[in-house]
Amino acid sequence: QVQLVESGGGLVQAGGSLRLSCTASGRTFSSYAMGWFRQAPGKEREFVAAIIWAGRRTYYADSVKGRFTISRDTAKNTVYLQMNSLKPEDTAVYYCATEETGRATTQPYEYDNWGQGTQVTVSS
Repeated sequence: QVQLVESGGGLVQAGGSLRLSCTASGRTFSSYAMGWFRQAPGKEREFVAAIIWAGRRTYYADSVKGRFTISRDTAKNTVYLQMNSLKPEDTAVYYCATEETGRATTQPYEYDNWGQGTQVTVSS
């Protein structure tokens, strides 16, 4: 079983930056993909970004391209989401998740393990 712990959320003004971290434990991740999703009140969980653990290939939702960067530190088993130029519409609970076949899919139901989430609030 994989355990995921997110951190780094908080309150920031529009135009500001935050870096989220997701530290994984419990199993090896060399064949995994890891994704970030977010869910705002009353809305469905949506894809934000994903990275192939082995090859570093990255994928982004159109809404965050050019503003967010996903990366990983294999030594620390940690995935990061650097969020710049934040907008009020980025306000949500952000979750990281693992996909155990290495496909960086955008569909939440295809991910196997989830963290508890971290709140990001962007004020205007």
